[in-house]
Amino acid sequence: MRYISTRGDAPTLDFGGVLLEGLAADGGLYVPDELPTISANDLRDFAELEYHEVATRVLAPFVAPSLGPDDLAPLVEGAYSTFAHSDVVPVSTLTAGEHLVELFWGPTLSFKDVALQLLGRLFEHELDRRGSFMTVVGATSGDTGSAAIEACRDRAGIELVMLHPAGRVTEIQRRQMTTVDSPNIHNVAIDGTFDDCQDLVKSLFADRPFRQQIRLGAVNSINWARVAAQTVYYVTTAVRLGAPERAVSFCVPTGNFGNVLAGDVARRMGLPIDRLVVATNHNDILARTHRTGEMAITEVRPSTSPAMDIQVSSNFERLLFELNGRRGAPLAADMARFRTEDSLALTPEVLEGLRAGFDAGSATEGEVSATIAAVNEADERLIDPHTGVALTVARRDAPTGGWTTPMAVMSTAHPAKFGEAVLEATGQRPDLPPALAALADREEHLTALPNDLATLRDFVTACCTR
Repeated sequence: MRYISTRGDAPTLDFGGVLLEGLAADGGLYVPDELPTISANDLRDFAELEYHEVATRVLAPFVAPSLGPDDLAPLVEGAYSTFAHSDVVPVSTLTAGEHLVELFWGPTLSFKDVALQLLGRLFEHELDRRGSFMTVVGATSGDTGSAAIEACRDRAGIELVMLHPAGRVTEIQRRQMTTVDSPNIHNVAIDGTFDDCQDLVKSLFADRPFRQQIRLGAVNSINWARVAAQTVYYVTTAVRLGAPERAVSFCVPTGNFGNVLAGDVARRMGLPIDRLVVATNHNDILARTHRTGEMAITEVRPSTSPAMDIQVSSNFERLLFELNGRRGAPLAADMARFRTEDSLALTPEVLEGLRAGFDAGSATEGEVSATIAAVNEADERLIDPHTGVALTVARRDAPTGGWTTPMAVMSTAHPAKFGEAVLEATGQRPDLPPALAALADREEHLTALPNDLATLRDFVTACCTR
């Protein structure tokens, strides 16, 4: 497997190189030069396997020849042994008929664990093989940070600096990050939005000498390994719901487009997916782009689903690359214009392709709260606001007569991580799992910094040379 940049002007790399490189040297995102395939017989075989066995089979072509199956299998098994449910990603069914894909059984109770528990192990393995080190700098709107920290804490050869927007994550999300007392973990509260944090990370990557000096690596979903790992739960869910004999549809709450992109990758590999529904909160750039054909940045407004409070969806570039016929140079020009002008009009051909493959909708705060209450009343279970966004869109925007294939809604976080929003919607506060309850008594470790690249660069340099 070889990897190329979406902007067409970076070296072609193998998986080990892409894993440690993160963002391509030309500012683009790495994608496979061609995708492996999943056959109907593969899917029938997967029905008899445990999650980690399916993951090893699905991921093996992506990592070859950097890792052989004998190297990959124990890393995958170790990653998913940390999950509290024997199915790793179980699927449950609501009274109204939708299926919830429960992605929150990992150590930090969010879907980010599914990819990041594996990513941390892949980093450590590749660094050990090379006798090298890396400085990972990431940005989080909430759940990525704690999942990345849990995956990388105390791992040899890794220093991790995680940026979050000050005051724009929940207290539990912040404490999950800042109460980790590990010498290789460095939390930074940036005076700005998540998009500001993400732009700072991209600017560090764009500084080639600095990037090489500290061996900068990425833990956000700009790192292809994260997207690849997320394709697996689309496969296991589809198999549970009848694939390959019938297709399945998915509704995905998304801000940075990484989760739903993994579904599109799985579909292009051969998984029988009918519709992929993009669900956003009132920060609705993806839904607006789908509706109007113009990708236009507006102000980020806080919500009860902070992981989706985004206006620049990095992984959308990977989809645009496919819809543009994999032509890097024109896409590079488009992305430069988008960041200069804060808007980009999609060509008719690209818009047609987007609408052919995806549906999209947004949910207001009131709609999300009503959906959380309705699920509690009908099913006596609590869901978090991100799940509420997706379920709102899946129910409201279903075609006349309903979805023609099973609708699987991605449930991306444990409701206890968003207790205030759930309490307001239902009158019930979710019970805190022991791991979350213990956070209140732990000391926090974080540094507050302005939204300033030079200041951040100095901080990162100090961390990696301690």
